Amino acid sequence: MEDDLDRGTNPAELRAVLRQARALGLELVPLVQTFGHMAHGGFRGTTVIGVLVTQQDAAVPFILLVFPELSFLLQFVLKHKEFAHLREVKVFPNALNPHKEESRALVKAMIDQVMALHEDVKWFHIGCDEVYYLGEGEESKQWLQQQGNTPEKLCLSHIKAVASCVASSYPAVTPIVWDDMLRGMSEETLAESGVPQLVQPMIWDYAADLDVEGKVQLIEKYRRCGFSKVWFASAFKGATGVNQSLTLIGHHLKNHLQWLKVASDSPADVLEGIALTGWQRYDHFSVLCELLPVAVPSLAVCLQALENGGYSEKIKENVEKLLGMSNLETETFMSTALGTFPGSNVLTLVTQVSFYLKSSVDELLERNRYVTGWFSPYHRKRRIIHPIIMHHFQPDAVSLLSKWNAVVQDLRAAMERVFHQCTVEEWMEENVHPSLQKLQQVVDDLDEAIKAQN
Repeated sequence: MEDDLDRGTNPAELRAVLRQARALGLELVPLVQTFGHMAHGGFRGTTVIGVLVTQQDAAVPFILLVFPELSFLLQFVLKHKEFAHLREVKVFPNALNPHKEESRALVKAMIDQVMALHEDVKWFHIGCDEVYYLGEGEESKQWLQQQGNTPEKLCLSHIKAVASCVASSYPAVTPIVWDDMLRGMSEETLAESGVPQLVQPMIWDYAADLDVEGKVQLIEKYRRCGFSKVWFASAFKGATGVNQSLTLIGHHLKNHLQWLKVASDSPADVLEGIALTGWQRYDHFSVLCELLPVAVPSLAVCLQALENGGYSEKIKENVEKLLGMSNLETETFMSTALGTFPGSNVLTLVTQVSFYLKSSVDELLERNRYVTGWFSPYHRKRRIIHPIIMHHFQPDAVSLLSKWNAVVQDLRAAMERVFHQCTVEEWMEENVHPSLQKLQQVVDDLDEAIKAQN
């Protein structure tokens, strides 16, 4: 799995994507994790390419932070043995040791590598969220024993060093940083660090019921500390389950409507934009969650909500027209109705598999009285089958297997037009093979039992 996950898109492919984005009038915002999540992944453990959509008439400016397969061993660098000595805690590959000069050299090399392929960018996201186990490394423990040193100051010093690196090498670029490590810090600590003059914080919250008043108060705190602008970060997919296969649009729509309330209750000049994140994995070592084609309807709904400042029946009809879908469900998982948008066949087939594959196989193998009573694991092991009973379920088993093989073949073909083969194989192994192999084994055992009987 890890070898597949390491495979990134080559520079020529990346440049082609960037050219296409610019041709469409899109502005790009790279993201490189430089502190925490150093074993984190996007589609397959890779660099995030943000696409800034400049909408003058939108309710709030918005930016898409999807996680494409465009990288060169950046976000999971600490899992590799040649960089393992730069971990904060020896056994955990997620956080960087902020004390080593080599750590900062590595960060600078990663930033320079990405910047070499991204010309004329205005923002650069340096990550720095969820720096778990910070202060628990041996060097950090020694540093924290010195008077006046705290984990907060340790965190801020590294953020400042990385942001300063960006500022000195690329003075026209503004660094963005995830805000979660900053939220609990005192205003005095933040103001004295010098960080507010160097970065713009991106406040993230992917909940459907996020606390609007609390977010407004947090923005006011950041303004008092000296931050000139803030960003919001929502999610149009992911964030609802580590192995989620279908996107519940209603959850993500509510999240964006809450962010719109935060924007309306905040000073007009404080918001730089909102990032719509699209998770492909929770981290580099986890399974795939919703595939991008599956979440396109959710993305369309969320973008339209942001552009129009809300969501209504008229906006819903417009989204349906854009997607070529007859009925767009938001409070339930998507129906199997085929749309006309690119990747819609992947959505349709994934929905079929997610809803019906396991349930149909379980219905046959666990709730069919002829299977449970006359072709149990005991019978199958000994190749025993009643010659009359087999006629009660053999046709159903063979027909079900044939049906699902055809569906899976279509799904594989549709996915292969979008994803690398390793991604297709992983999704199939996680979501298809367990049920399909059980069904195939029963059919094979039935054939063997019939042959043995004859």
